[in-house]
Amino acid sequence: MSDVENVVAQSRTSERGAATRSSLLAAAREVFVSKGFADAGVTDVVARAEASVGSLYHHFSGKADLYLTLWEEFQAGLSQRTKLAAREARAAGETDPMRVFVSAARAYLEGCLEERELAALFLRGDGPPGFDVIMRDRLRKWAQLNATLFDDEGALVVVITGALAAAVSEVVRTGDRDLAEDALAIIGRIRPATSVTGRSSG
Repeated sequence: MSDVENVVAQSRTSERGAATRSSLLAAAREVFVSKGFADAGVTDVVARAEASVGSLYHHFSGKADLYLTLWEEFQAGLSQRTKLAAREARAAGETDPMRVFVSAARAYLEGCLEERELAALFLRGDGPPGFDVIMRDRLRKWAQLNATLFDDEGALVVVITGALAAAVSEVVRTGDRDLAEDALAIIGRIRPATSVTGRSSG
């Protein structure tokens, strides 16, 4: 076999592998959404994907790995959305950090609504052991990013991050876009304690 034929053969193999991986993830998503993580089995996923157990273990270490990969891909998509929304707000001349935050938060909520079944899966607490720790860690990192936006206003970041997390949970549960906008409007009016009370540090 020539070098060119080897390259073509390897390309076809990698394409097949990528297609199988995508098919397994799509099947896992459907199975986890319909059955929940705890009640879903590897055999359910491979049957839905029309794949073999061996092919699943070639791409993933097991059921938990499938779930966490879905989670990471979901979060990566939301992160891209929010960064783009924040960039667009700044490019349009927005300088108020809270308005930039609300623009990004709106993009996040819209992403959750577009992928509502998947968002609900991750929010309902039926995940692999330790997933709650991963969720808390991600929320902490998100709060740290927000802290840089708000000049390390710790209390403000705690309040708006917590408020948005609660809003996400309720909006995903209900699918209510009006509730999302109302929540964002309220969050957008939150200000640091110093600007509310006029408290000084001296």
